[in-house]
Amino acid sequence: MTDKEQYRQICESHPEIPLFMQHWWMEAVCAGKQWDVLLYSNGEGEVQAVMPFLIGKKLWMRYVLMPLLTQYNGVWYLKSDFKSENERLSFEKKVCNEFVGRLKDLRLKYFSQNFAPQFTNWLPFYWNGFRQTTRYTYQIQDLDDLDAVFANMDKKRQQSKIQALEESYQVRFDLQPEDFYNFHASYWQSRGGEESLPRDFVVRLCTEALNRNQGLIAGLYDAENCLVAAYFIAYDSTTAYALMSAFDKQKNVNGMTALLVWNIIKQLSGKVKVFDFEGSMDENVEYSFRYYGTKQVPYFQIVKSNSLLFSALVSLKKRLG
Repeated sequence: MTDKEQYRQICESHPEIPLFMQHWWMEAVCAGKQWDVLLYSNGEGEVQAVMPFLIGKKLWMRYVLMPLLTQYNGVWYLKSDFKSENERLSFEKKVCNEFVGRLKDLRLKYFSQNFAPQFTNWLPFYWNGFRQTTRYTYQIQDLDDLDAVFANMDKKRQQSKIQALEESYQVRFDLQPEDFYNFHASYWQSRGGEESLPRDFVVRLCTEALNRNQGLIAGLYDAENCLVAAYFIAYDSTTAYALMSAFDKQKNVNGMTALLVWNIIKQLSGKVKVFDFEGSMDENVEYSFRYYGTKQVPYFQIVKSNSLLFSALVSLKKRLG
């Protein structure tokens, strides 16, 4: 049995592993590419930590980067029964050192991964020459109490808009992946850009999430039954992630997105505990997430470069968008 085959079984028996690290997710977002996983086992063969990653190659340079639409990879610990803080930190150091050593064997020119918020101790990576940037996402952390969720939203910017529009629009959850992609592509065209995600990628991922009952596509329709806004949400056993959104610029009304998000939250209540807005580090986007009464949650982006050329290529790509 390969490590990836063993990892599939691990994910099936450990639903607490975050969505973006699950075997099925990596298969979907890395189709046509190469991905692998590192497993850490104790002396009895019990896997106690995992680290999935996408590995690519440009020219002669091998690298690890985040797959499309994937918020987190990195290290995930399956062991949690520690007798002391010292025991936990010693275990984490041992795991990370082993994983770093195995990454070195791959002779990578560049490594960059976002680690899940639950990963809080990056010191072993620091000691091995990696650097870290703290990034933030925004979460509503208790969907069970919908009254409290709504009460925590900004009264002027969210509550009043939702209440003013809810009689004029209908929310449905039957939008198909192909139709969602077309709507999303039209949205980007209306902004003067192009859809950055391939059609087959979006359709495949949406379809897989829907078939596994780990996703939904929500559409907001006006009085003429025209689609005016849409969201693709994927979720694991605890958390739902807002991955893709779009709206009709010509029919946009202030508050439409808030109304759609509120209905999605109501749909997800009882299925998951947390709603994650997926960032953003963009100042012009970040403030809008705060209006939902969210909590700012930090996570680590951990990077190491062994090539000035590859670092320059990454920087150029970021500047070009």
